[in-house]
Amino acid sequence: MKSFFRRLIDKIRGEQDLAALVRNGLKIGKNLNIQRRCLIDQSFCWLISIGDNVNIGNNVHIIAHDVSTKRSLGFSKIGLVTIGNDTFIGQNSTILPNVKIGKNCIIGAGSVVTKDIPDDTVYAENPAHLICNVHAYLQKNLELMKNRPVYDLNWTHQKSISDDQKKQIIESLKDGIGFFE
Repeated sequence: MKSFFRRLIDKIRGEQDLAALVRNGLKIGKNLNIQRRCLIDQSFCWLISIGDNVNIGNNVHIIAHDVSTKRSLGFSKIGLVTIGNDTFIGQNSTILPNVKIGKNCIIGAGSVVTKDIPDDTVYAENPAHLICNVHAYLQKNLELMKNRPVYDLNWTHQKSISDDQKKQIIESLKDGIGFFE
């Protein structure tokens, strides 16, 4: 349980109270990893369901209503939003109402998801479209790891990375991507 001061700091930063959303009907599975500044539709959080082992990046918006029709029709649209188990939603993505994201999916950073996403697929861009299946994506990255720098946790802030190590990483990434555990 978060301390009073942690909740106060989160509120000042504009963070949502996940526990309050759950009390209001948001459904979340086990092992949800949700980063900072995410927006989950407070007005209709009870229409949103997030599965087990889901990772949601910074600044992701999950929206279950759309007021674009309110002025003209007098009614807003609402729709269910479902995010399946073992799915990753990249930073700055937006999930719109009436969307189901399958299990074991990867949604690339900055994507706008406007339609259902099948299981085991990688989608990206605006609007999000199929890039490949998850197996092909992971295989491509396994092949890349054979020829690119790979770092363990000793090369992170959690393990007090040195200035020299930082310089080494910068130098090694000048010609392409690297990996860390």
